[in-house]
Amino acid sequence: MITKIISLYVRLQYGKLHHDVRYYYRDTYYCQFIQWKYFFRDYIFKKKYKTISFNGEFAPELEFVIPFAYWHFKNGTLLKTEGAKFTSEMYFFSPHHQEVFEVRTNEGNYNYETPRILYSQDYDINKWEKVPYKSYFKNDIYVFDKPILMVANRYNTEWDGPPISFFSIENLKYIFDLLGKKYQIVYNRPKAKNITSDTSEVNDLNEYDWIKEKYPEVVLMDDLFAENKIKAKNYNHFQMCVYANADKFISIHGGTAALASCFEGSNIILSKKGPEHHFGCFQKLFPKLSDATIYHAKTDQELKNYVHHYLKD
Repeated sequence: MITKIISLYVRLQYGKLHHDVRYYYRDTYYCQFIQWKYFFRDYIFKKKYKTISFNGEFAPELEFVIPFAYWHFKNGTLLKTEGAKFTSEMYFFSPHHQEVFEVRTNEGNYNYETPRILYSQDYDINKWEKVPYKSYFKNDIYVFDKPILMVANRYNTEWDGPPISFFSIENLKYIFDLLGKKYQIVYNRPKAKNITSDTSEVNDLNEYDWIKEKYPEVVLMDDLFAENKIKAKNYNHFQMCVYANADKFISIHGGTAALASCFEGSNIILSKKGPEHHFGCFQKLFPKLSDATIYHAKTDQELKNYVHHYLKD
């Protein structure tokens, strides 16, 4: 009954919007409604009871689910958490975390027990606390003579079609040529074997050999992980240890950009298409993840313009 009432309200209020974004308005109101049933347990009794389980995509987990779990941890109400494989270190604060899911699914995104799902018209979120990843994972191992610049790429299928937002070899050449003297560039594009599979397919950009030949001074995350001097338990854990030592990031739309926004500093994000544009995610949500400064480039040319900011810093 309540879903029908919410759907009617959203149709009356936002009927002119395309249905591809309108239903996220409904989802936001429904998530907010669900949280009311926990009012007394969360604000009055405050005993450990909350089990948070999630097997959706990487980005909403970083944006909504883990900050929700961290809020419950700080509130004294978190009992345990459940996630996909390679997530234990992401929930480092959890009293008891279990990796119970082998894959991430689109259906798993629609967990209305969390304060938001995927996208929202309202990012003033109750029961949400930024997670101190940088201070927790900062270390003395991944330190170089120059400050680190993380270039976090991806080349995945998007919306059941070919890759849209990614750093082409031309983009990479521009970044490496412009910033290579000032920063120790570390390049990251995780291979499929190192991450939990989800709704997208990892394609091959064939850039690794090109980087090794043309830019041997660029450090590849693959090479660092092969050494694994910090004894990371998995690639997610390893990424967080390296990212924690960086203050400058250039990243791609999706979970790649979300992770790079969790470590303070500044992050240039290339996102050419997606609901994030309508909902202002890069202006309203991503800065909240760690108080990072976010620059959203919608085109390759805007990316090149923003990259010049890092020459001035």
